[in-house]
Amino acid sequence: MSNRGCVTAVALGIGVAVTQPACAGEGLIEGSSATLQARNYYFSRDFSDIVGPNKQSKAEEWAQGFILNFASGYTPGPVGFGVDAIGVLGLKLDSSPDRTNTGLLPVGGDGRAADDYGRLGLAGKMKFSKTELKLGELQPNLPVLAFSDIRLLPPSYQGTALSSSEIPGLTLQAGHLTSTHLRNEGGDEKMIAMLSYQPQRQAQSDAFNYAGGDYDFNAKRTRVSAWYGQLEDIYQQRFLGLKHSQPIGGDWVLGANLGYFDANEDGKKLLGKIDNRAFFSLLSAKHGGHTVYVGYQGMYGDSAFPRVFANISPLGNEVPTYEFASTDERSWQLRYDYDFVALGVPGLVSTVRYIDGDNVTTGQGGEGKDRERDIDLGYTVQSGPLAGLNVRVRNVMARSNYRSDIDENRLVFNYTWKLF
Repeated sequence: MSNRGCVTAVALGIGVAVTQPACAGEGLIEGSSATLQARNYYFSRDFSDIVGPNKQSKAEEWAQGFILNFASGYTPGPVGFGVDAIGVLGLKLDSSPDRTNTGLLPVGGDGRAADDYGRLGLAGKMKFSKTELKLGELQPNLPVLAFSDIRLLPPSYQGTALSSSEIPGLTLQAGHLTSTHLRNEGGDEKMIAMLSYQPQRQAQSDAFNYAGGDYDFNAKRTRVSAWYGQLEDIYQQRFLGLKHSQPIGGDWVLGANLGYFDANEDGKKLLGKIDNRAFFSLLSAKHGGHTVYVGYQGMYGDSAFPRVFANISPLGNEVPTYEFASTDERSWQLRYDYDFVALGVPGLVSTVRYIDGDNVTTGQGGEGKDRERDIDLGYTVQSGPLAGLNVRVRNVMARSNYRSDIDENRLVFNYTWKLF
């Protein structure tokens, strides 16, 4: 579908479906819902010590996005049928050929960012009891394929997904995905892998397959997870996870998020041998408006952490700037969050985070090291005509002796209207 056609479709109100599925039998029309999100995004990233073939010293762009969510209800009967629609629209507000590639806008062959881009996708769905099958445009959120909505518009995939919650506390999922819509593109592409922060564009995969489940128990304070993901002919990956939240004495809440990934090459081995094991732990203590986190993350084996491009992962020390997932890397994190509701300012939250990594095998001799400091502020308007407007500010300083240093700033405005 052309960009102009997508723009027209979005303007007519055909859009994204990321809401939870309705119950079968409540009516195809009666159970429908839709929301419209407007997202204004400024992104600036300065490379003060460029490493690699790309010598562009700055990426800076400003864009406006619209995300229109629609999900139908289900037809009556023991098996319900419905349809979801996924549509997005991005508009360039400011860009220049010497500062593109922020991930907000597509870049043409002439090196300039497109004035607009958009997409329309549909997904048919079928539901029986608490089991649902979807075919079409999908936005899975899994440990082996995390939903990476960290730029102007969210990505999506094309394929089939099955989910079931027939057993209380247990959610099982499986899927077969054949292509992807990247966050700053309008069309479909074959999937490629990333090893740590480096895209592996020399090899494409025909499909990503996944299966796994999460089990919540102990009054939903504890979750155990087991997942499998396969980027066909490139890599396969297994994940085991544990999350727990424990109130102590009425004033404290202790938390733990532990995970283990194990990956190796798959099928035709289009990227050669892959050997990675990754362990992460993120422990927390919350008291009033204060939450303190301590995290450790280790990469083991002969390869960096593999993932589908251009996704983040649930690794405890991964942040949107550095991943701390290079070969043999060990990293520590110290993080402090504060919710200003404790001071009578609801809606205002802050995060200060520092991560330090070392022991990286760079292949260039010497030990690779990196570190990052993040400051995040967020505010959601609580009342008045702008109630619900969310503003987020992010400032980053990231330094490394084997990859480019980064100074980064982001300013994001989000507002969502519930249409029906």
